[in-house]
Formats: sequence, C-alpha cells, structure tokens
Amino acid sequence: VQLVESGGGLVQTGGSLRLSCTGSGLTFSDHVMGWFRQAQGKEREFVANRSWDGITFVADSMKGRFTISGDNAKNTLYLQMNSLKPEDTGSYYCAARRGTSLYVSADEYTFWGQGTQVTVSS
Repeated sequence: VQLVESGGGLVQTGGSLRLSCTGSGLTFSDHVMGWFRQAQGKEREFVANRSWDGITFVADSMKGRFTISGDNAKNTLYLQMNSLKPEDTGSYYCAARRGTSLYVSADEYTFWGQGTQVTVSS
C-alpha cells in the first residue's frame, strides 16, 4: 500500500491550499481515509476523515475552514483548506484504515503517507 500526498506549500494567512492523497494497493471503498497533521515539536493531530460512502468528520477547530472529500474511483482523497492561519503550519499526512468506523486516533490507522508540508506565514 502506498499513499502519496501532494499540494502543500507556503501560503499567507487567509490563503487556501488543496491537498491531495493518491492511494495504490488498496481500495478506497474498503477503507476510511483520514488527514492528520503534525506541527514541529507537537503530537500528531486529527484533521478530518471520510468513509467509503462519503460520510465525513472534521475536527472542531477546523470546521468551517477545512473540507474533506474524495473520489473512490480515482483512489484520491482531498483536503480543501481555506482561511489558513499560522497555527495550521505543519506536515499533513494521509492515512487509511480498513473498515467503516470514523476513528480520530492516529493509532487506529494502518497505512500512512510520507506527508506534505504546509507553511502559513503571518
């Protein structure tokens, strides 16, 4: 299984980015897909996840600014991030777990991408 993230970069406060995660070796329709992030010196933090049938959950601190979506046919997961803040800076990781439960703990996820860096300047 391989998960490859893309779309990170440097953006000013208030800007937007769209992250993508393309998976191979797994079927999105069998997995819950999630986004996590990790700031330097901090623990990995849940961002959002999506079940195979499109049910989504976004962390409270990001609701209204971040949107998760996906295309099962393309094995691709997206994270649209708007109104970005400096505290959103970090490495963003795509993750997958077999099943249907929308767990928010990183420990519940089996497969991980290498991450893509998001930096929001003030």
